[in-house]
Amino acid sequence: MVRSAIGVIATILATSLAHLGAQQATFRAGTELVSVTATVTDRRGQYLTDLMREDFEILEDGKPQTLQQFARGEDLETGPELHIGLLFDTSGSMEADIKMSRSAAIKFLNTMSYARDMTLVDFDTEVRVTKFGQQDFPRLVERIRSRKPEGFTAMYDALGVYLDGATDVTGRKILVVFTDGGDTRSAIRFGDAMTLIRASDVIVYAIGFLQNQPSGSRSDQRLRLTQMATESGGSAFFPTTMKEIEEAYDTIVSQVRAQFTLGYVSTNTATDGHWRKVEIRVRQPAGNGARIQARKGYFAPYRN
Repeated sequence: MVRSAIGVIATILATSLAHLGAQQATFRAGTELVSVTATVTDRRGQYLTDLMREDFEILEDGKPQTLQQFARGEDLETGPELHIGLLFDTSGSMEADIKMSRSAAIKFLNTMSYARDMTLVDFDTEVRVTKFGQQDFPRLVERIRSRKPEGFTAMYDALGVYLDGATDVTGRKILVVFTDGGDTRSAIRFGDAMTLIRASDVIVYAIGFLQNQPSGSRSDQRLRLTQMATESGGSAFFPTTMKEIEEAYDTIVSQVRAQFTLGYVSTNTATDGHWRKVEIRVRQPAGNGARIQARKGYFAPYRN
């Protein structure tokens, strides 16, 4: 369906900015849990996937928390459901890269047959969003193939529309952004988009097609895509060939399968909407030299 980006974004900002992200990073199962998703690698960059609940320590604003939910990314039957989002740039500036972008998106989605659903947000001057179940995969592919590159680029509005729709979805949420990184149309600004990312529990991966962008804007576009991804606990990739694209989504798939979902009830009961810093540690010896990739915190609930 086609949604009015201006109206949607106004609603999102009125809620998320006024209340400092009251839609915090949680799942709800009777008790409100803070949910943090993390990947752990060793000194050689290899994913550690066999860690146990007792190997993890989690702190909120420096205070130890008690883990009450633990799942591995490979626990497809018992772990949180996986929801995939795809932000697909079909603006005129993507004309030189649209074929490669289409192929990359379809190949990536083919590897996610275990996801509960897939949400496509394709955007140019307008933002269009449709959710597909696995049985609708052929329609999703046709939708990606049918869009012609034209118009301006409303990337931040498209991001806001997706995050708005993902607010009440429980489980792991992965958003992959296929774009050249430039925004020429959005009603919201980059800083507001970053606030929305921080207020959500969506992990963002960016695939940036920058080789055909003007050299004067390329560095800024690369930096912004990288900031969007790393703020959420994800990663950014800037491929120039199909081989590099395949390597990028192989990395994404590996990270998704290696993720640990950690849930706890905060010892801080204040409902003030303030930012809370979250730190994840892996206890020795399992965590000797380990590198942990995860979002850095969340906004507390807000209630008057």
